[in-house]
Amino acid sequence: MRFFVDTADVGEIRELAATGLLDGVTTNPSLVMKSGGKMADVIAEICSLVDGPVSAEVTATDHEGMLKEAHYLREIADNVTIKVPLTVDGLKTCKLLSNEGTMVNVTLCFSPAQALLAAKAGASFISPFVGRLDDIGHEGMDLIAEIIEIYDNYDFETDVLVASIRHTTHVVQAAKMGADVATIPPKILWQLVKHPLTDKGLDAFLADWAKTGQSIL
Repeated sequence: MRFFVDTADVGEIRELAATGLLDGVTTNPSLVMKSGGKMADVIAEICSLVDGPVSAEVTATDHEGMLKEAHYLREIADNVTIKVPLTVDGLKTCKLLSNEGTMVNVTLCFSPAQALLAAKAGASFISPFVGRLDDIGHEGMDLIAEIIEIYDNYDFETDVLVASIRHTTHVVQAAKMGADVATIPPKILWQLVKHPLTDKGLDAFLADWAKTGQSIL
């Protein structure tokens, strides 16, 4: 499974990229707004830190507007992925961009039928929002299982990118199901490292080592 981080905070991305475990970045207009920067500048800086796909989302809602913004955004860097909403105009834009060889992330997916359409439109990534489904009483991870089954039936090349992740269990469940990518908020990415028994074990090892009075160097 590839790990993308879901943020436009350049400081967080720089720190995570230094671990060598970061495969890409997803952003959206809300995250760019929180960063306080201009979208083109923020995306350019992120692309300089990460070799993998960096999703930059269009803000237009009509096909022509989406296409114009997409053509502008993809010139920022070679690893820009254009993010479009799962609407009729978004799918039309996805089809045209994918035919041009541009990576496209179709976002705001909430049903297997929508995911099927995105794959047929040539999406590089489909972004089902599991946390938002959980919020309204549905099992978000059930959607991931359904999409994976459909895509496997037809050998679609679209990667299943699990989005709206709320906790580490979502990540583990996605990995067990065979999802291609999880896009994870920085806080949850760091939580994946932590376990109380790891901390307890390390404290015990260090305490015993201190008693020896030795130094490795």
